[in-house]
Amino acid sequence: MKRYSWFNVTSLAAGFAFLYLPILILIIYSFNENRLVTIWAGFSTKWYVELFQNELFLDAAWVTLQVAVISSTVATVLGVMAAYVLIRAGRFWGQTLFSGLIYAPLVMPEIITGLSLLLLFIGIGLDRGITTIVLAHTTFSMCFVSVVVSSRLVLFDRSLEEAALDLGCTHWQAFQLVTLPNILPAIISGWLLAFTLSLDDLVIASFSAGPGATTLPIRIWSSVRLGVSPEINALSTILIGFVTFGIILASLISKWKSLSNSTDL
Repeated sequence: MKRYSWFNVTSLAAGFAFLYLPILILIIYSFNENRLVTIWAGFSTKWYVELFQNELFLDAAWVTLQVAVISSTVATVLGVMAAYVLIRAGRFWGQTLFSGLIYAPLVMPEIITGLSLLLLFIGIGLDRGITTIVLAHTTFSMCFVSVVVSSRLVLFDRSLEEAALDLGCTHWQAFQLVTLPNILPAIISGWLLAFTLSLDDLVIASFSAGPGATTLPIRIWSSVRLGVSPEINALSTILIGFVTFGIILASLISKWKSLSNSTDL
């Protein structure tokens, strides 16, 4: 029996072409000599040079990186605390409301979240800038961290904590020495997820950003509205390169760990 039919192969090829052919074309035309992105005029790297001399894009990239690091760190701390309370605190008054408030940003449309935060910042008189973007990104990314860590806490064997308590550890020492190392992969995953969401966000950042703080997605969107320039292609190619490098590095690390575990056995 054939494993693959012509229909399956054609459908698979068409699907991959639909997803990745535009990305490939974007990468190719980022090295185009011509400013017109649809007309090939020869190989050149001048748009990469101009990109690194563009202060607007560099400032926006720096703001985006700052916001992503700070918001993902704060969201991870708050998300771990929320997950621990939901899983380990047992039944308490207001638990349903508390869990609903944590998980609401998962299903809330981003435009509603962004508009609500904008009205909040205006109501309390907080000038929009990096601080408001960090607060906004922390608000919607904390729930993702909480979900990831909660799933790990549910599967965690509490008898290990009980054994540590029987051996004389305090509750904080048991958490620090036993629980935290076991849920650390989930915490790292939650941080990376929050970091990625912050880097990618456009809608909420557009509501919470001010004139002095523009993130990279907002800057790209503003530039694309006036027409796609070769600098945008160059910037997109660099971002694709970073993502590809991260995926390859993660795959190599995972493979190396699996080989190490098999060798130990």
